[in-house]
Amino acid sequence: MSEDNKQVVTFLSKTETECPVCGCKFKKEEMMTGSGRLNAGDLTVELRRLYIPSKKYGEVNPLIYYIMTCPQCFYSASSLDFLEIKQPQITRLKESTNDRISSLKSVFGAVDFTARRTIMEGIASYYLALITLDSFPKEMSPTIKGGIYSLRSAWLCNDLHKKYPSENYDYMADIFYRKASFYYVKAIEGEQDGSEGIGGAKNPGPDLDKNYSYDGVLYIGAYLQYKYASEEDGPERKESLANAKRIVARIFGMGKASKNKPAAILDNAKSLFDKIKAELKE
Repeated sequence: MSEDNKQVVTFLSKTETECPVCGCKFKKEEMMTGSGRLNAGDLTVELRRLYIPSKKYGEVNPLIYYIMTCPQCFYSASSLDFLEIKQPQITRLKESTNDRISSLKSVFGAVDFTARRTIMEGIASYYLALITLDSFPKEMSPTIKGGIYSLRSAWLCNDLHKKYPSENYDYMADIFYRKASFYYVKAIEGEQDGSEGIGGAKNPGPDLDKNYSYDGVLYIGAYLQYKYASEEDGPERKESLANAKRIVARIFGMGKASKNKPAAILDNAKSLFDKIKAELKE
């Protein structure tokens, strides 16, 4: 998409945000809505909403604007969390500023968060948010957010792989998918044993267009464990599949209440359950 088109897709917020970590003031880039900018397409098996490019605006990807990133210290979080951190987190994030900057540079090279975003800055912002989550308290549900951010990073890496198939972005996507699998399963366990709930994630999505709530968390957790468990046949994969089967079965565990759940959840969960069951029989 040309720079001229980008101007009509996003705008800079009128008010400045002051970074709670370093005090830098900046304006958040936000996406305009309406006028055919977002043409909803298919919903994938990973509950990602695809968008049909338009002649006027080209490809539009709302995911890349979700994370706020301070252009100076690279503190990154969602707009809901950015200003909510307290002094203990601020202190830790100040101390880890150089680590964030060097970590980002080692993976992505030079990234400029003062310019308008591309997919690359979108991925980098999620990467930085993952690093930031280590400083968040449990009541902010950092584990499930780690799963959501890793999953969206994988989606964006796959988008880049389609554009530049020789640049190994598919390899990066695979890494993020595996991180997402780890976080999702850990988040489900935390919700069940009470060690860390998912309520701090106001909209677990996993995408931005619809909130599939806890059922979506269960489905994605089971799906990722099924897809990214050990690829070798053996006890480890069998154990992962059995756990994925138990997780996805909980979606149907509410009896009549399950009939009121979205078809996207019920249909995909049923298909996933059948696949896991068939492989376990083998």
